[in-house]
Amino acid sequence: MREAKMGANRTGIDVSPVYSKQMISDAEELSPPPSESVMMAAMEQQYIEAAHGVGSVPLPGTLKGVLKTAGKKVGGHNPEVLINKLGERLAYERSGVRLYQSFIRKCETLNGASQSPIPLDGLREICMEEAEHFQVLKECMESIGADPTAQTPDADVSGVAGSGLMKVITDPRTSLSQCLEAFLTIELTDQASWELLISLCDEMGLDEISERFQACLAQEETHVERVKAWYQESVISQV
Repeated sequence: MREAKMGANRTGIDVSPVYSKQMISDAEELSPPPSESVMMAAMEQQYIEAAHGVGSVPLPGTLKGVLKTAGKKVGGHNPEVLINKLGERLAYERSGVRLYQSFIRKCETLNGASQSPIPLDGLREICMEEAEHFQVLKECMESIGADPTAQTPDADVSGVAGSGLMKVITDPRTSLSQCLEAFLTIELTDQASWELLISLCDEMGLDEISERFQACLAQEETHVERVKAWYQESVISQV
């Protein structure tokens, strides 16, 4: 594996003890005074107060969707909350498939070089299940009259939040253990999000959808266990 090794890392101040005191002194001298920090905080507050949120949940595009949404409104629920989270999970699962495909290619390449192997069959199984979860979400969104092709606000935010993890996994330089750590973050978030979706469906009386989501959650819990085990084994093997 591409293990962490001693090398020509010059990012710490210990490599230059002669200039380290001067660097600390300069940092203290050039730091903005408290008054400027207060001004910056006030400006930040103005931007927060003036903001209108990230996008919106789309209106139903079909008569069926309008009727279902109106029915839930009459029943005292806000279906846009569920649609927002369904759109988020749909985008997340789609990205998850692509990330696992990328990671499988990296594992195939590095395993071919006789480096620490990750079970490819296990990775392919998780990738396939993520694709199945995407299909489940698509069908469930259509069953309640929502448009699975629309990007909801939480889907947008989730994409931004996950962009760093995507960079870690798709970077040719990163090791398998570094990628597995990123996948552990992804799978833990996935697990918690499916739990929330099930709670939302139960609250709105969508028993059939909740049952399908519970099956997805059971698989996600297995994903967490497997990725966590692979990650720990990968790091410990380097010791």
